Amino acid sequence: MVEGAPVGGFQVVVVGSANVDLEVRVPRWPGPGESVIASTSERFPGGKGANQAAAAAKAGGARTALISAWGSDADAALLEAFLRQAGVDTSAVRTVDCPTGMAIVMVDPEGANVVTVVTGANGRVELGDGDLELIAQSRVVLAQLEVPVPVVAQAAAAARAAGTIFVLNAAPTAVLPPELLKNVDVLVVSQHGARELAAQHFGMYSTDDPSLLRALQRVVPSVVMTRGVEGSVVAEAGQDPEVVRVLPVEPVDHTGAGDTFDGVLAARLAKGATLSEAARAATAAASISLTRPGAGPSIPDAREVALALATGQVPPAG
Repeated sequence: MVEGAPVGGFQVVVVGSANVDLEVRVPRWPGPGESVIASTSERFPGGKGANQAAAAAKAGGARTALISAWGSDADAALLEAFLRQAGVDTSAVRTVDCPTGMAIVMVDPEGANVVTVVTGANGRVELGDGDLELIAQSRVVLAQLEVPVPVVAQAAAAARAAGTIFVLNAAPTAVLPPELLKNVDVLVVSQHGARELAAQHFGMYSTDDPSLLRALQRVVPSVVMTRGVEGSVVAEAGQDPEVVRVLPVEPVDHTGAGDTFDGVLAARLAKGATLSEAARAATAAASISLTRPGAGPSIPDAREVALALATGQVPPAG
């Protein structure tokens, strides 16, 4: 067992999606009714839940389990092999009578992406008694919103009842009920997502980051606002917000960098790091991910993250 894991449990339990990504490289985004020619197409393991679990295990070095669902198809086999190679326990992933989820990802020459998700089996994720026990025995539960929101709310309530830290990556954007937010310990949200949440809950339409952070801290104690290649802002009660910068990189592909950040953040919190310390390690891992294609395959290992933290530079590939 990894040092620091609860007896009989996992350091991190991820409740979330598992997809296969069809990634195509395009010279620019197509307009309405327009076709563009892609230069390449590749299939990668992905899905926010699977990516974050792999990052927590591989880049964060945490003993990690994934609660998810996939179909009985070749895509599920690809995902299972990827997760097991990363060190993720997949015994809580259900096989359902539904195709495995899929994401269609278009990547432009600067590495920016647009993503369309086909929910598939992710819409059938649910929590049984064994899953709730996994949550209760873990140090950190990490969830996102590519699975049904009521399932995420159930996971948050179970984590709160057990005294487990609950981290919510509020992506993709969705309406979040108060009963979910009241059980969130750390909210990870993009600038766009922060604006959407502030509008939902406070009727506030602002592009001012400090104002958004103050508003969100009225409903959750700690917020990490991610800002793409500009890094993130960490806001905790009673402390001044801290800006964490991305390491100097030339991005190849943004796909999966946010998931890498979330998984490493959860892993570091599970090992006793402060939120600020966890965000710095998560940023180093995400910086490395930006320099590699694909979502799951771009996740670095713990050695690379440690080297990036020590030097302030992304280590060379290989």
